Amino acid sequence: MLELLLNWDRDTFIYLNSLGIEDYDVFWSYVTNFATWIPLFVLFVVLIFRAYPKREAFWVLGTVLLTLALVAVLTGVTKEWVARLRPNNTEEINTLIRILKSPDGYSFFSGHSSSSFSITTSIFLFLRNRFKWSWLFFIWPLLFAMSRIYVGVHYPLDLLVGAAVGILFAFLFYSLYHKVGMTK
Repeated sequence: MLELLLNWDRDTFIYLNSLGIEDYDVFWSYVTNFATWIPLFVLFVVLIFRAYPKREAFWVLGTVLLTLALVAVLTGVTKEWVARLRPNNTEEINTLIRILKSPDGYSFFSGHSSSSFSITTSIFLFLRNRFKWSWLFFIWPLLFAMSRIYVGVHYPLDLLVGAAVGILFAFLFYSLYHKVGMTK
């Protein structure tokens, strides 16, 4: 069963990666860079401080950052434990795919996916009742995750599991925030 799943993952990655068009390489390389999204992070902070009193806004930001930190640690530990090679480092397929980035680390699960979904889900949960359009923030992690296939460094399962982990921990810490009584 695991072999069947991994074969599907590899074949789906090869197919999706092959859809890349050279004219869009610069765009996807830009999208996959974390620094590209700094203005969005600034917007998140501004919106939190507009939506909450100053003291509570700091608690909200602390909760988001704690969630992100734990997800980052879990991602790093899991990558080392599973030790799955990235597609760009897998000799079996690296001549069949388009490679725009060449990181050396392991692939499972995606730190880009887990971190972006943890941040976005956390921000969404805290702002959804204050800004009705906050669901639009999910455009970021979707583009961010898709870019990882385009540039040749993550399999679809890496992204799906990363997203699930990020979302799960965001809900967990959001719930803890309310149970501990950090609200005003």
